[in-house]
Amino acid sequence: MADVLQKPDRELNMWPMTFSEGSSSHNSSLKIIGLSNQYIISEPIEVQVSVTDSTFNCGDLYITIYTSGDNAVVTQSGFFNQCLKNGDLFPINDKFSKIITVPGSYQITADIVSTDLSNISTSGTFTVK
Repeated sequence: MADVLQKPDRELNMWPMTFSEGSSSHNSSLKIIGLSNQYIISEPIEVQVSVTDSTFNCGDLYITIYTSGDNAVVTQSGFFNQCLKNGDLFPINDKFSKIITVPGSYQITADIVSTDLSNISTSGTFTVK
C-alpha cells in the first residue's frame, strides 16, 4: 500500500458511506429514544435507538456526541452485529450511557450501517448545564 500512495496517478476507490441527518437508504425510520433536552453535569445521557424499517435485519450501530457549532467529537460508541427482532431497541444486550462534564450544547447522532452497507442516520440536540 505504501508503494501505491507514492504514485502520483493513484486512484483510491473507497466504499461510499455518507452519514447525514435524516439520511436513509431504506426510506425508513430511525429514532433516538430517551433523549432529554437538558442534562446536568453529573447526569448520564442514556439513550436507545428504534428502527421501524421492516427490511432492516442486522448492522452496526454508532452513537456519537458532538459539540454544537464546531462539531468536535466528544464521545463515540460502537455496537456491532445488532440484529432486529420483534421491535427490539438498540443496543441489544448493552447500554449507551455517557456523562458530559462540560456545560454547553451538543448534538447526538445515531448511525446504523447495515450488513449490505446501506445506512440509516438520525440526530438530536441537548444541553448540559
